[in-house]
Amino acid sequence: MTVNSLATYRPKLHFAPKENWMNDPNGMVYFQGEYHLFFQYHPDGTTWGPMHWGHAVSKDMITWEELDIALYPDEHGTIFSGSAVVDWNNTSGFFPEEPGLVAIFTHHLDGIEEKPPVQTQSLAFSHDKGRTWTKYEGNPVLGHDTKVDFRDPKVFWYKETKKWIMSLATGQTITFYSSPNLIDWKFESEFGEGIGSHDGVWECPDLFTLKIEDSEEEKWVLIVSIGDNPEFDRGSFTQYFTGSFDGSTFTADHESIKLLDFGKDNYAGVSFSDIPDEDGRRIYLGWMSNWRYANQVPTEGWRSQMTLPRELAVRKVGEGYKVIQRLVGELNSYFSEKVDIDECIVERTKTVKVEESYVDLTLNLERVDAEQFGITVHHTKEQYTTITFDSVKNVLVLDRKKSGQIDFSDMFLLDQEVKLENTDNVQLRLVVDSSSLELLVNDGEYSLTSLVYPDKACEAISIHTFNGTIKAAGYVSIPCN
Repeated sequence: MTVNSLATYRPKLHFAPKENWMNDPNGMVYFQGEYHLFFQYHPDGTTWGPMHWGHAVSKDMITWEELDIALYPDEHGTIFSGSAVVDWNNTSGFFPEEPGLVAIFTHHLDGIEEKPPVQTQSLAFSHDKGRTWTKYEGNPVLGHDTKVDFRDPKVFWYKETKKWIMSLATGQTITFYSSPNLIDWKFESEFGEGIGSHDGVWECPDLFTLKIEDSEEEKWVLIVSIGDNPEFDRGSFTQYFTGSFDGSTFTADHESIKLLDFGKDNYAGVSFSDIPDEDGRRIYLGWMSNWRYANQVPTEGWRSQMTLPRELAVRKVGEGYKVIQRLVGELNSYFSEKVDIDECIVERTKTVKVEESYVDLTLNLERVDAEQFGITVHHTKEQYTTITFDSVKNVLVLDRKKSGQIDFSDMFLLDQEVKLENTDNVQLRLVVDSSSLELLVNDGEYSLTSLVYPDKACEAISIHTFNGTIKAAGYVSIPCN
């Protein structure tokens, strides 16, 4: 290796641990002016190992301060994924004086002598803004006699019935439970049989409402991550369902598979709890990796990063609904000026030099008669990533085969593709960081999140066409000094 990967690949805009292994985001909650991000963490190595909860806080979800480990393994097992909430009304009895944080997480106890592992749900609480935690003496609070996969609790307060609702991953279904106090849980319903993708184990559910664009109506959305299945080339990915929820049962609008992200590297994402009502946003964060190669990516001393935070909405498209993703406005303050790409006709290539450690591209492309067109991110003269729109097939293809270091996984070489309604007019938002690209298309209707490992983030961006011309206009935002 000719470059120092510790320095080269570490992101400027995305959260990554200072050292060692990280995977799923956990316990994301807003409380007293801070966004909390907990995460699956192995403090003794750079590959997956005995899970703890790491912890970081932020004022804006972009710059994070990593704190001490929040939760350690104990006699009930290691600390798998889960969520955190503010117990505003002391339903748990943990907060007689003022509200505090409750973490709801999975204890994972390895099996002994060919017995399967045991997964149960447990609680911990904090009186000091998440800096220290006390595990509930009655742990675990929820278990199951037969389900081996019984994990990743995501909890929210359902005001209509004045109960907490838990979404739990249970094999290839999601099971819903309710509780008045976070301690005593009652089975409500089970969702998922014969609907959506079942290519792998279901993980990391999240259930919430989203406003429908240009409407006063809302939709319930259920996010479900799908674990890696070696029989397929996709690796791990995330699907979602739109529908309704009555406090007990979730009913989907559709049986089809809807992907939250068409890239390879957005998994296990969930949303922040307790964003203030006056803010009104539903903000999502995902783990930027893929289980097929997460343990092999070429970083040294640390491994994995999170996506940028994204505001979610629902858009009615035809007779169905799509989840829309937009990068949060807090990101804008990390860019100081814009390099304009004045409206122009592009035949073959137009190049804009932007030698920066990270960039944010906004671009509108209108097809005149080109059969193919798109953009190339030139990381260096020899390393590049290409995004191509095929107007004959109406597909978008992201190709990272020449993006830098790629020899750690055969699947990393595969193109990432999404079918579009049409390619006559496309709007792009692309953020390039030290080792990632996050592409949002048509005002967030499609998302492609991809890791890359070049020697440098970006030297130039070019717009290219094949067999014809396009109109192009936009700008590149560059970092603050």
